Amino acid sequence: MGLKKLAAKVADYNDRLESGTASQIAPDHVKKVLSKLREKEAELQAELEKTEKPDKQGRLLRKLTIAREHISRAEWLLEQVS
Repeated sequence: MGLKKLAAKVADYNDRLESGTASQIAPDHVKKVLSKLREKEAELQAELEKTEKPDKQGRLLRKLTIAREHISRAEWLLEQVS
């Protein structure tokens, strides 16, 4: 999901929040998830550094790329809800 789609989801959330059908996203919740994502990124990086098999390195690189994308989205969301 790109940032445009994420921005559309946030706009939809804001509409639901104004109508009373959604509860407020707490910045602390986003920070908690962001912390977990950063821990996962560090674990993947450490595992990648000690792995010698090329096929496993490829899988770990893809997972690391996804984790970093989620981190950037969480940081963006934190800016929006703060």
